[in-house]
Order: sequence, then structure tokens, then C-alpha cells
Amino acid sequence: MIRWSHTAPMRPTCPHRRIARLLTRLLPPGSQLGASTMRPWASANFIGARHRFALTLPAGTALTDLSARLAAFDWRLAGHIVADVAVEAQPGGLWVELLSVED
Repeated sequence: MIRWSHTAPMRPTCPHRRIARLLTRLLPPGSQLGASTMRPWASANFIGARHRFALTLPAGTALTDLSARLAAFDWRLAGHIVADVAVEAQPGGLWVELLSVED
């Protein structure tokens, strides 16, 4: 797993920053995007990465609504497709994990 750093150089095609910006726009008001990690991923046919983001949501925000909103969103990433989105409740917040594969 690679801890995300704004100062570390990235592969030019890595969509992690773009995903973080899009995710920030999709969150309800009062939400906060926390630490994130990126882990390279591969299958027999595809290569990509798992992107994991910590979230803090305001009280009363419905987890099911957020999950549906993220799953239905058209993630526009140059050269990549978001193949999976998962939202997981954790003590003190949430984790959002996205699987991106190279197009």
C-alpha cells in the first residue's frame, strides 16, 4: 500500500488526485475528506489501482444515499475507468474505496 503524498511524484497517468477532487465535489456539505492511500492492482486482463479515502460525514447523513450517489456517478478519468466503488462504515467515519483500471 502506498501512502498518498502531495509532494511525492506520481505516474503521469495515475488518477488518484482527480478521484480525490471529484469525490470532494460529490460529498454532502460539512463532509471532510481525510487521509488516502493507493495500492496497485492487477488481474489477468487489467491493471489499475485501489484508491482508499477516509471520510467524516455530518450527523444524519444517510450512508445508503452516499453509496448510491457514488455508484451512479460518471467518473470522468482520462485513460481510466472506475470499475467498483465501495463505502464502508468505520468507527469515527467511513472508508470509500474505488477500483480504477486503465482503459
